[in-house]
Formats: sequence, C-alpha cells, structure tokens
Amino acid sequence: MSENNQNQKESSYGADNIQALEGLEAVRKRPGMYIGSTDIKGLHHLVWEVIDNSIDEHLAGHCTHIETTIHPDNSITVVDNGRGIPTGMHEKLQKSALEVVMTVLHAGGKFDKNTYKVSGGLHGVGVSCVNALSDYVRVEVQREGKMFEQEYSKGIPLGPVKEIGTSSSTGTKVTFRPDGEIFETLEYTFSTLATRIRELAYLNKGLKLSLTDERETNEDGSFKRQDFYSEGGLKEFVLYMDETRTPLIEDPIHVIGKEDNVEVEVAMTYNTGYQENIYSFVNNINTRDGGTHVAGFRRAIARLFKQYGDDNNMFSKLKIAIQGEDFKEGLTAIISVKVPEPQFKGQTKGELGNSEVNGIVSRCVGDVLKDYLEENPMQARKIIDKVILAATARHAARKAREMVQRKNVLTGSGLPGKLSDCSSKDPVESEIFLVEGDSAGGTAKQGRDRNFQAILPLRGKILNVEKAMEYRIYENEEIKNMFTALGVSIEEKDGEKILNIEKLRYHKIVIMCDADVDGSHISTLIMTFFFRYMKPLVEQGHVYIAAPPLYQVRKGKNFIYCWNDEERKSAIEHYSNGKEDNSIKTQRYKGLGEMNAEQLWETTMDPINRILRQITINDAIEADRIFSMLMGDEVPPRRKFIEENAKYAKIDA
Repeated sequence: MSENNQNQKESSYGADNIQALEGLEAVRKRPGMYIGSTDIKGLHHLVWEVIDNSIDEHLAGHCTHIETTIHPDNSITVVDNGRGIPTGMHEKLQKSALEVVMTVLHAGGKFDKNTYKVSGGLHGVGVSCVNALSDYVRVEVQREGKMFEQEYSKGIPLGPVKEIGTSSSTGTKVTFRPDGEIFETLEYTFSTLATRIRELAYLNKGLKLSLTDERETNEDGSFKRQDFYSEGGLKEFVLYMDETRTPLIEDPIHVIGKEDNVEVEVAMTYNTGYQENIYSFVNNINTRDGGTHVAGFRRAIARLFKQYGDDNNMFSKLKIAIQGEDFKEGLTAIISVKVPEPQFKGQTKGELGNSEVNGIVSRCVGDVLKDYLEENPMQARKIIDKVILAATARHAARKAREMVQRKNVLTGSGLPGKLSDCSSKDPVESEIFLVEGDSAGGTAKQGRDRNFQAILPLRGKILNVEKAMEYRIYENEEIKNMFTALGVSIEEKDGEKILNIEKLRYHKIVIMCDADVDGSHISTLIMTFFFRYMKPLVEQGHVYIAAPPLYQVRKGKNFIYCWNDEERKSAIEHYSNGKEDNSIKTQRYKGLGEMNAEQLWETTMDPINRILRQITINDAIEADRIFSMLMGDEVPPRRKFIEENAKYAKIDA
C-alpha cells in the first residue's frame, strides 16, 4: 500500500471505523455491565455464576451434590454431579458445544424450555463472563463414559476440547482464577461464600453443598470446611432466621403449592419482636425489592387474618381500623417461587414483574392459612392479639412522629441545641460526626474543620431499637436529635413506611466512639438504629465508622500512631532498631477524650489521614440475623457468636 493510500485510510471515517465489540472482548471492556462491579462484590459474583449453573442442573433433576473449593491462590473450583456440559460438535458454529458455552455470550441450554424448565441465569452470560474475566480457566466434563478438558485464558481457548480419559460418572468441574487486571481485590471471603451457599441449601432441599477453604487449616491439619444440607427447606430456613428471637407460635406455617407451572413455597412465623423480616426469591435469585410474589403474599395474610378476626369478633374493642401493615410486626417469612419465564424489573433482577404470580401466590398462601387458623385457634389468637397490639402501637407511633416533625416546623430550623453545625449548606461536601459523650464531643468540636464538619454529641447509650416499640424511639432524646440533625423523616405511602431523605443535610454520617467495649456497644446500638429505621442511608453509602488509633508509640519528640497490635510492634522495632530500649513509651487510647483536639483531628477527622470504614449491607438476610442476635433477648445465640469470634475480640483491662 502506498503512503498516500495509507494516509487516506487513516483520515477517512466510514463503516470500517465503527468498532463492534465481539464475543468476550465486550465483557472485559465493560465488566460492570455484566457482573455489577469489579470490587469484592463482583469478585464473589463470579462464584455465584458458576454455582448457579450447577443449581440449574439440580432444578432439572440431574444434580445432587455441589462442592466449592477456595485454593491458596484464591482460585475457585466448583464441582457438580450433573449431566456434564455437552461436548459434541455444535452444528451452526462448527465447534464443540463446551467451547460455545464457555466463549459465546447468550449461549447455553437456558433458552431451551425442554432442557431447563426453570433457571436462575436467564441472561445466558454467566459462565462465559467468568471465563472472560479470569486469567485462567479449566473445565473438566464427565459424560457418555468419557472425560473431556479445555483450558482458557481471558476467555480465549488455549487449545481444542480434548478427551483425556474414561469415566463412569457424570458432571462438570470448573476451576477459575480471577484476573488481577480486572478486579480491585482477589481475596475471597469464606463467610460471604458460606452465607450464600447455606441459603441455596435451604432453597433447594435435598441438595448437598459444601465449601472448603484450602487457605486455612484446622488443628488436625484438615482444611476449613462447612457442609450444608436441608431436608425441611424453607421451614428450616425461617427457623434459622428466627433462632435469635423469641417465637410467638410453636411451628412455622409452611405453604407448598403449584399452579400453571409456577411452584410456590412459603414459610412464615411470628416472634415477640417488632420488626418485619420478609425475604423473597425467584428461581433461587434473591429479589431484594420484592415484586408480585411478595404482593400476593401480603394480600393473602391481610385478607385471611382480618377475616378470621372479624368472624370471631376479635377487633370489636379496637377503636382504630386494622390496616395491612399491622400484620407485619414480628413476622418473619421466606417466599420462594419457581417461574418458567420470569420478568424482572431492571438488570439487577431485584423485583419480579409477572402479574399472574400475584394471584397464584395469594391463592396458595390463602388456602393453607385458612386451614391453619381453623385448626390452630390458640396460635391464631396469639397472632391476632399481636396484630391488635401492633395497630395500637402504629397509632401511637404516628402521633409521636407527627409531634417530633411538627415541633421542627414550629421552632424554625428545628436543629438540636447540642448540634455544632458546619457552615457549608451543600450536603454533598458536608459530614456529621455522631460522637459518644459530651467530653469527646467538645474535643471533636475544637478539632474539626467547621467549614464542612458538624458535631452531634450523644449522651450515654441510645435506646436499643431492636427491643422497643416504634413509638418509643420518638420519645428518646438522642434518636430525636439524630432525626432532626440529619433532616430526614419517616412518612407513610401506600400503607408502607418510607424514609424521606430528600432533605438529608450531610452525605457522610460518621459514628465516632471510644475504642473500648462500651464504645463498641454504643456503635452497635447506633448501627442497629440505622439498619432498622434508616436503612436507605446505609444502602446508599452514607454511613461510616471512624477508626481512632489504639496506640501512640513515642520516643523523645518523635511518635507514631498505631491502629492495631502489628503496627504497634512495628513502631517499637523501628524506634529500638532491634535493641532493648527502655525509652519504648506506648500510650493506649481507650477513649476519644484521651486525645487533645489536634491529635483527634490529625488521626481521626482529617480526610487526608483518617481511616473511615463504610457500612455496607452485602447480605441483608445475614445482617438482619446478626443484629437481632446481638441486640435481641435471646442470650445463648449471642454467647455462641461471641465464643466463635473470641479470637477477634479483646477485653480491655
């Protein structure tokens, strides 16, 4: 090609210049579009995609066991005893079906109703995305008496599918190592994987699942391992969810039904607490935003309980009308539906949209609930009494909320007298520190940057909202101060209570407590309050915990702040140069008040140097269970949790 023609080609703009990202190249260029993010959440999402393929084999009746292993290099292996991915030649693409599944987007058996009647991975991009985002993948398939293998790097086959032996078993084994060029972190968290796998065991009764961590060994030299298996399914799931609460009825109400190829399973129970805990799934996918299956469930319980109460003259002395939300208090329920062709609202599959599912769930739940109430009058009476109490408390809570919010309007700004506000009126750049005690609050007030940092001292331990009726929280001075300082309010819309955060005054809310047992308790009380009554602030990433240093190691005029024992030892070694030196002075900060204003600023409040831990909810079900365990009435589960995690905790002398 002449130089002139080359220049013409470079300066022209035509069809040849339009890039079409083909195959897995698109996944590597825009990973967030396919797995949500490239942070630790996206890293774990890779595992879910591979396990979901095996779960779909179970749903099709061909898999009874799934084993997941974390290797020392943080690669993952998932093995199942399903049918094995087909390896024969794909007629249209003229390559092995295994290679097609692993390298072509939107390829797989999920789109064939005869192969998978119900499937979680409906977008058909799962395992091929995992392949694209891993620097190494090996798939081993056993089927038709043979064993096959293919390896890949960044989605590209390293060779053809090979027959490597014979086998009398069937199944698929996928090993993948996430690509460090794509992900921000490569370290898997055992507890995150275990929580989801436990969930899958409850949702798929009769399926054996296991998780092995080769990075950690037990005292006998064996690898850390957990096995999961459920015979009772959702009935066991709801008991697990409520094991930290006091039951109101003896046994969960269990619903199993099927209509128009939609399978419905629901387990529900009531406890003596004041929170509602409803979790829903469609084809094993956690529908965090609910949908038509949840609407159908709510409709059924409101209709049946109200009808039962009316028929038995149980609401006659109640001076206010019963509403749908009165049946929520103390209710824990798991709703799982299997839908052949689910329609989800949004890419995240957070909400089910199939309108027909509403009526199907409502009828299935209604039929079982009607029989239950007639056959268990004592349990029915306990639930109705709880509903009456909830209605009375709802009325009191509404009046208390109105009093707090009306007072704010009548008193102008309505800001608490203790609040030392910042001068900025831009919520995006403004932050508020919720500080334990007036003394530390005074130090923080002196040390802050008043341009964008506000201080709200909290006196003592705030109310434990886990064990209090809603109207009680509006009588608590510290909680009222938090509502008014933040500028948020709880409002009712379509029978649901929602947190209005349109007037949120600070986009960073920082809990700053002492680094001791009491400080940890106060932090947990505040976090429980946010989780139960201001969850949108947590979900949108506005809530943080400050991390004041634990030690100051000083020699002469020089000093180093340390946030843990390892840093303290390192600082001591730094100053002593490996020699014994009695001029090693270490100060242990047990409280914020032990620091002066300048020290508090440079270690804990200065955006350049400070450490803030953002509070996130990666798993709402497990978060709910832990909060109820730590702050609820039941002591044995809390003691067990503390004993199991004792190696992470230190009691101050």
